[in-house]
Amino acid sequence: MKAIFQIIKIQHIKKMKNLIAFIVTLFFGCSMSIAQRNVISLNGTWEIAKTDVGSMIPVNFSSKVSVPGLVDMAIPAVEPPFTGTLDKDKNNPFANNYGNKSYMYNNSLYWYKRTFSLENIKSEVILLKINKAMFSTHIYLNDKLIGQNSYSFTPTYVNIKPYLNEAGKANELIISVGCRNNLPDTICRADDGEKVLFCPGIYDDVNIIMSGFPYVTNVQTAPDILNKQLRVVAEIQNDQRAKNTQLSYVVRELKSNKVVAKGIAPQNILVGEENQKIDFKIALQNCKFWSPENPFLYILELNTGADKTITRFGMRTFRSDKQNGVVLLNEKTYYMRGTNIAILRFFEDSQRGNLPWDNKWVTKLHKNFKKMHWNSFRNTLGFPPERWYEIADSLGFLIQDEYPLWKQADPKTLTSTHLANEYNAWMRERWNHPSVVIWDAQNESKFDTTNVATNKVRSLDLSNRPWDNGYNRPAGENDIMESHPYLFGKYFNQYDLKKITTIADAYFEANDVKKDGVKSPDDYLSLMANPRIPDNSWVNKSKDEDRKTVKFPIIINEYGWLWLNRDGSPTTLDKGIYANVFPEADTPEKRFEVYAKIMGMKTEFWRAHRLAAGVLHFCGLSYSRSTYPVGQTSDNWHDLKNLEMEPHFVKYMKPAFSPVGLMINFWKSKLQAGTEQAFPIIMVNDTYKSWSGNIKFSIEKEGKIIQKHKIKEVVQALGNENFNTTMKLPTAKGKYLLVAEIIVKGESVKSIREFYIE
Repeated sequence: MKAIFQIIKIQHIKKMKNLIAFIVTLFFGCSMSIAQRNVISLNGTWEIAKTDVGSMIPVNFSSKVSVPGLVDMAIPAVEPPFTGTLDKDKNNPFANNYGNKSYMYNNSLYWYKRTFSLENIKSEVILLKINKAMFSTHIYLNDKLIGQNSYSFTPTYVNIKPYLNEAGKANELIISVGCRNNLPDTICRADDGEKVLFCPGIYDDVNIIMSGFPYVTNVQTAPDILNKQLRVVAEIQNDQRAKNTQLSYVVRELKSNKVVAKGIAPQNILVGEENQKIDFKIALQNCKFWSPENPFLYILELNTGADKTITRFGMRTFRSDKQNGVVLLNEKTYYMRGTNIAILRFFEDSQRGNLPWDNKWVTKLHKNFKKMHWNSFRNTLGFPPERWYEIADSLGFLIQDEYPLWKQADPKTLTSTHLANEYNAWMRERWNHPSVVIWDAQNESKFDTTNVATNKVRSLDLSNRPWDNGYNRPAGENDIMESHPYLFGKYFNQYDLKKITTIADAYFEANDVKKDGVKSPDDYLSLMANPRIPDNSWVNKSKDEDRKTVKFPIIINEYGWLWLNRDGSPTTLDKGIYANVFPEADTPEKRFEVYAKIMGMKTEFWRAHRLAAGVLHFCGLSYSRSTYPVGQTSDNWHDLKNLEMEPHFVKYMKPAFSPVGLMINFWKSKLQAGTEQAFPIIMVNDTYKSWSGNIKFSIEKEGKIIQKHKIKEVVQALGNENFNTTMKLPTAKGKYLLVAEIIVKGESVKSIREFYIE
């Protein structure tokens, strides 16, 4: 009997142990599952007031303003309309004498105010995050200065917990932003010689983050598509009161919410660690790769038991292939086709309003870019709100993310250490976006500062993205090089806008004429007659010995130099070109057509010869300043609010960017009647599938087809092929069109040349 009781007792103890284990598991499991990060948005309507720089917090806040936004959105306006004189010398409307200065928003502070209350202030972590604000941010909570950030293009984090009123009571939050002209030379000011307004404001989201310890301060995901795994580095802060614990993870498909991996990180979270890094890998054997054609996204959930954070990512890699002069997306050659977004220039556009913060408008903007066959863009000289990057991730774009640095990086003031600190904050905020594939250190500048700063922070990026370094030599051997081959820049004459009889009058130097053998305006076609390595880059701005080194992949992220404002008037950089080279384009409609035709030809030219890894038009979104002070560049919107592009631009540029495209490689405009003429054709195929079909040729006059024929050809995946056709020219004098056409996925793709029969 005693033995029986012993057996029963042992079984009872086992059951109790199992029950206790179950309860413990249930408790900790629930703890892990209910842990979350509570993010409270402070976006919306704030009060705003203006004071002189150096003033204390104002008493009266008589205007309202939207956050995110800019101070020029205040109602009533906090800044009176400008009534002064901008430029005494109106015969020289170029930016040299007023660019890079703001004719408003100087020597002032703009104070944003709102109240909020929190029902639960027991959370161990209560932070305020301001995604981005210009220029120099100071935060006051309940009459106390609690934080500041001099940077204008990276986030501000402030611990607000010690300064909160008791639960349920109102807290007064005041955020001041200053003016660009009061910034020190030791930080990036977003210099831009073609801007005239630098409007301050809180131009990105403002949130309160509530959570507990252990708290995840940063996550970096680094996809490894070769081994089909994800490297994760989580930075975790744990105070002395918390216990050692584990970090759990779950990976889900974003759209389906399907769990594809879950587990526990092998390294424990330790007590009292101010900034512990937990570095581990997650196997994703059946993962789908992210690309612009298939922007497949995942979410990573990390759970400390007291904090749960969610990070979006895509399984993709991106690197340069220096040997072949291309870039590789997911280890395959990928040709970048696209445009630029100049968000800080757009901020001064008279039609801007609240559009940058209208989610539907921004989404439609990106979708319209897709319709132009663009798979890439450069954020030039500044960063849009964070939401723009999320949209690019979801719709599929490759982004060259350019820090707003243009000729400011003087090592005497903005040192490499200063700049590396800014780069570090920028990278930490951006490095999980699959769309961001190139870190761009600066634009068109030659300072050693960026070389040094880039290499100080390069290793922080576990994805090892390539860097662009403006007109400097690329800072790393696996970086890329930007090129701005403005072929028509040589026709620019900023002082003499009269019509001319010889192209020499439009040059800065007569030697340019001799070098290129240009004799008349009609010969601009000859600039594209032969393949040329894209210039206006480090190569032609470097020492002779540098030119002999192995070339880096070239991204053309500016070209054209024929800008028109949205009303069809030339910009300051182009008045001379239209007057000198295209005098017949004497109306907005004619200028729009000339612009579109020439830009279409240039796009075909830079793509066809495969001497560039990417061709990005300038500019997809910018300002349009057609009234004084007239701007230097512009975008191509006919109706900005409804996002309708100028029709001629769509007609000629959309086919020029077709993934399977063609170019009539013929650059003469005057031909002899009745002769046999050979017309070379170059076709490119940016896709991973071969193309086969007919190339249709026609000679047209006044909308009628004079003659036509076709040839059947094949272009291999990622290939470019040369073909020829011969046609007999008409005998009647006049203006004709030569049209080559292919069909790509049901869409007509044409290359068009005009010629005259003499």
